[in-house]
Amino acid sequence: MIRKLWLVILVFTLAAIGCRPNADMVAAHRDAESHAADARVPVTIAEAASDAAPQQSLLEDVTETAGVNFKHVAGGERFFVPRSIGSGAALFDCDGDGLLDLYLIQNAGPESQIRNQLFRQQGDQTFVDISAESGLGVDGYGMGCAAGDVNNDGRVDLVLSEYGRIRMFLNQTEDNRVRFVEVSNVGLENPAWGSSLAFTDYDRDGRLDLVVANYLDYDPSRECLDAGGREDFCGPQSFGTVVARLFHNEGNASTTNDTSSSVMNVSFRDVTIESQLVTRPGKGLGVLCADFNGDGWCDIFLANDGVPNTLWINRHDGTFSEDAGRFGMAYNAMGEAQADMGVAWGDVNADGRFDLFVTHRATETHTLWSQVAPGNFVDLTPTTGITKTSWRGTGFGTALLDLDNDGDQDLAVVNGRVLRFSGSLQSTAPDVDAFWQPYAQRDQLLLNDGSGRFKDVTESNPEYGDSARVSRGLVCGDINNDGRMDLLVTCIDGPAKLYFNRSDDQQHWLVVRAVDSNLHRDAIGAHITLIVDGRAQVREINPHYSFLSSNDPRVHFGLGAASNYDAIRIVWPMGEVEDFPGGPADQFLKLERGQGQAVQQDAQAGAK
Repeated sequence: MIRKLWLVILVFTLAAIGCRPNADMVAAHRDAESHAADARVPVTIAEAASDAAPQQSLLEDVTETAGVNFKHVAGGERFFVPRSIGSGAALFDCDGDGLLDLYLIQNAGPESQIRNQLFRQQGDQTFVDISAESGLGVDGYGMGCAAGDVNNDGRVDLVLSEYGRIRMFLNQTEDNRVRFVEVSNVGLENPAWGSSLAFTDYDRDGRLDLVVANYLDYDPSRECLDAGGREDFCGPQSFGTVVARLFHNEGNASTTNDTSSSVMNVSFRDVTIESQLVTRPGKGLGVLCADFNGDGWCDIFLANDGVPNTLWINRHDGTFSEDAGRFGMAYNAMGEAQADMGVAWGDVNADGRFDLFVTHRATETHTLWSQVAPGNFVDLTPTTGITKTSWRGTGFGTALLDLDNDGDQDLAVVNGRVLRFSGSLQSTAPDVDAFWQPYAQRDQLLLNDGSGRFKDVTESNPEYGDSARVSRGLVCGDINNDGRMDLLVTCIDGPAKLYFNRSDDQQHWLVVRAVDSNLHRDAIGAHITLIVDGRAQVREINPHYSFLSSNDPRVHFGLGAASNYDAIRIVWPMGEVEDFPGGPADQFLKLERGQGQAVQQDAQAGAK
């Protein structure tokens, strides 16, 4: 029965994930222009639950009541450019209890004694700071992070990018005692200015490799002035390009004071040259590893600041070809290279194909590249309503996520200028330092109407969008395990903000974790298709997107009024296709490779 259902309704979805070449041929005949016009795809799960209804406030600021006491500090000289980039955060399960924990990064500099903080979730929607005892309470010019199990021991490890180096911490948690060990001499040498990070298994050997976006060939001695002759942060045009780095996970010995086998079994090799990434330097701020051409292999997209973006297409032999121009992603629709920062990946118009969203400066427009045919991306930003907001911000962290559980992908963006603004300022939050007030902007929320068009609902979410801050990182996930997507926002020289989703709890949902039991870890890169009332939603296990941040590794589906789902299909990272039967909504499910039966999880602990 399941097989018949897939044959009837999943031709377009299979084209997106590259399972059957003949489906690609069918989908390729879609007309891109008609797609950009007023064609509406039947995507919303429940018409009665559409975004056209009067808007309620979706997000509540629970930072204080949840116990998240973190204030970012930007160190260095006043106009030291790494100060203006800020720091990110991670959502990951540090202790294996099924609850997402929070890791927040400082940028105060080495030997500052102002340290990163790890907040452990207690199970009652509150957090406790365990930074000191965990081994993750370190200082430095911290930027980005990525969480993933690099040694396949079932525990989630953490890698950090700092101005001038990469740091790796292996998870050695046992008997409910959270403990991370920093390992050295593992082959992750990166003396450049690292920004966003991503884990991916680009060669399908079962081990997570690491991509590092490097930003600028920065010279701290250079000084820049604004139009009024005052000192300000230098822009990216003042510095040269640098090469992104690709590190292959070799799976063998590293150097540490800890002699346990799981710590010793880690080593990386810099394959930037042999992979060909060395041939096209850039000014990378955002990174996304995903399958852009539907061949089942992971590609690498780098969002560059002021120079053309790069898209590295996997050749399946350890090398990549740079094809951003051919895929239509090097420039915007006007043929211009923009200031690209944050990245998000999702099926905006529910046609079964993933689309790419990238944030830019306030003087530009954010870009939505729609995948109008397999591997064919077109800048359709003007047709989406994204440009019709009442004001524009300089966007950094971003996410495509279903905020109201109606079955489509909504949009969250956090903002903050990089150059001083001399005009009328937005109302700033009281915790914004006077120095940063000319850089502060409001964050934004946009809801999808079901056809891939967005409406700005920031005004109806005052706790999220009323006060301007200098926001940078945006991390999303179902933090309190209630089936609704929550947000964590980082701000320069200000407190982190935790927002719980308070949307209509009558809407149904599903949260899915995909695990390769042979590798003892989340199946990063897996594609999941959910069928509800005969319609398909697609997601990808990919926590590494947004800006400088690492997100919930589970995938979330909004089901609207549907109280059951019909079926699940997963394409595992190695290419195997596996079907799972349907069941009731409002569940945390764990899909294990080769089992064919989803395992329901306790709602208290999520998909453990």
